[in-house]
Amino acid sequence: MQLLEERIRRDGVVRDGDVLKVDSFLNHQMDVVFFSELAKEFERLYHDCGVNKILTIEASGIGIACITAQTFGCPLVFAKKNKTLNIAGDVWTSKVHSYTHRRVYDIIVSKDFLGPNDRVLVIDDFLANGAALTGLIELVEQSGATLVGCGICIEKAFQPGGDMLRSKGIRVESLARVKSMSVENGIAFC
Repeated sequence: MQLLEERIRRDGVVRDGDVLKVDSFLNHQMDVVFFSELAKEFERLYHDCGVNKILTIEASGIGIACITAQTFGCPLVFAKKNKTLNIAGDVWTSKVHSYTHRRVYDIIVSKDFLGPNDRVLVIDDFLANGAALTGLIELVEQSGATLVGCGICIEKAFQPGGDMLRSKGIRVESLARVKSMSVENGIAFC
């Protein structure tokens, strides 16, 4: 999506260690007007799939997932990284290794909010190694829901996550695919 690529070129910052900072518009300070354009693209890509739930993981993906859920006219469920007192009853659970936080999280979703009648679109801000998406997909599978696909804002195509998921037959649509990036040379898109 050219609009997103232009925004990344303008406002993204490449840091050492394959880090792309887009926190000025995507995942810290959120440009919700811009999000609505991204959400419209996800809706265009998945409009005929019967999506009735959007699923994401706490915390960076919640903003774009919320606007996407609004565009689809369906609820958003987000997997929590910690069980809290306000999650009562049974939960679906999976483990996710966070590259940026360098730890493993148990992610959970209440069984009240994800089940066999759901057609789920997973939305996230980034796809790199695929750990977060794999964990979310496991929650969908446990619940008996149908995974219609994954919508990603930015895929680091030089990392293995996207290829790994696609090789399993999972539909992954990324709005911007980064072929390479470095502090010295900037960003190249696929």
